[in-house]
Amino acid sequence: MTLATTALAVTVMTATVFTLLGLRQSSRQTITLEDYMVSRNRMGTGMAIATIVASALGAWTLFSPPQVGATSGIAGILGYCLGQAGPSGLFATMGGRIRSLMPQGHGLNEYVLHRFGNAMYLLTLAIALFYMFIYLTAELTAIAKAVELMAGVPLWLTSLVVMTAVFIYTLVGGLGAAIFTDALQFVVIAPLLPLSFAIALMAMGGWEKAIAPVMQAAPELLSLTNGPGLRFGATLVIAVIAAEMFNQVNWQRVYACRSDRVVQQSFLGSFILIWPMLIIAGLLGILAMHFGFNDDRAFFSLIQALALPQWFSILVLVLVLALVMSTLGALLNGITSLFTTDLLRLLPRRSSQDILKLTRILTLVISLPTVFLAAQGYNVLYLFLLADLVCAGALFPVLFGLYSRRLTGPMALGSALAGIALGALFFPGPDFSGWNSLPWAGDLLVSFTAPIVVSLVLSLGAIQVQARRGRTQVFDFGRLAQTITAYD
Repeated sequence: MTLATTALAVTVMTATVFTLLGLRQSSRQTITLEDYMVSRNRMGTGMAIATIVASALGAWTLFSPPQVGATSGIAGILGYCLGQAGPSGLFATMGGRIRSLMPQGHGLNEYVLHRFGNAMYLLTLAIALFYMFIYLTAELTAIAKAVELMAGVPLWLTSLVVMTAVFIYTLVGGLGAAIFTDALQFVVIAPLLPLSFAIALMAMGGWEKAIAPVMQAAPELLSLTNGPGLRFGATLVIAVIAAEMFNQVNWQRVYACRSDRVVQQSFLGSFILIWPMLIIAGLLGILAMHFGFNDDRAFFSLIQALALPQWFSILVLVLVLALVMSTLGALLNGITSLFTTDLLRLLPRRSSQDILKLTRILTLVISLPTVFLAAQGYNVLYLFLLADLVCAGALFPVLFGLYSRRLTGPMALGSALAGIALGALFFPGPDFSGWNSLPWAGDLLVSFTAPIVVSLVLSLGAIQVQARRGRTQVFDFGRLAQTITAYD
């Protein structure tokens, strides 16, 4: 068998195994709309940690962190770790608040609708869909590029095989199937990622020999005081935290946890586990700089340069598939969940099973274009940063609304739109250079800091202006628990 045939066979077999296991789990119970969307109060701490970590660490783990490590060094890696683990820390503290305000809630868009009204809801829905669509595309792009680099399999073929498999068990079994397969995939990911690093390191003769050329060519990569690395690390902290707060996947898992205590323990546990796994992935990029590889294919270029045995390539392929399928399943179910609130409002007389069928169809229609986009092979890191930008502008008003009674819908909408517009002016083009002549154009740190600062200042300023005019509106948080009910 050629390497391409072997890689395709491993891809099909791995995807089939996860699919069959997910379908087997789904067949054990009758799935209601409520089960499909949130699997409410069913997960213990161990299962919750496994699904949170597995759904957070997609195939991008072997693309973006190595690229960051190869270009921004240890400082950038630590920033990426903090950014990716940060949302788990936030949900560990906010999860109880969310569940107390909306004990029968389902997600972010539902909260925004009842807290801020239709206009802010539509913006939040658009942001969440855009981010999760880009996330899906980036994940499929990552796995397709990985298999192409390793074995020359066409991008579209890998994308189609993987997406089809994930579609089957996710659209049938819902969140319960996604969580179950996440746990299985976590068991694969946890040992294979450090094992891949150890094997690559041994093939290079140990750490000192591996980094000797890096110390000569780019010693700043190994310094915690590397200025560009610190700036990029700070950018990633803001960007990733902002985006993950709009990821419906996280909100679903808050409600799937058995109790507030499980929410706190599982998200804190995930916060701790994500750090070493991303540090390992980032260090792979520094190892790749031994040969001068510094793009999003750095890790896979390293494997080719080391000429490791074919069994190692198969091991890495299984790792990538476990990473991508766990995240794709979570994202597909999250996107499905976003439609449910609107379908129930638009079709109040339809049964919950009819609504469930419609959400599956809509998810299929929206997600299919990702296969085409993944075949284009875009830069994975840039895709994520683009989606992160729109999330940054709306982050403060959405989260502040969980605690402030005086922030109104128009205030939240205006500050969010202003933040997004300002950030777009400084955001770089696909070549990471500025697209206009403004000062700091193309500066990622400015493009992500500006939306946060502007939306914060405008939100707080609007509250003060209304207070001085004696027009303060006070929101009754008790309305959330009264108006948000279970689907069934």
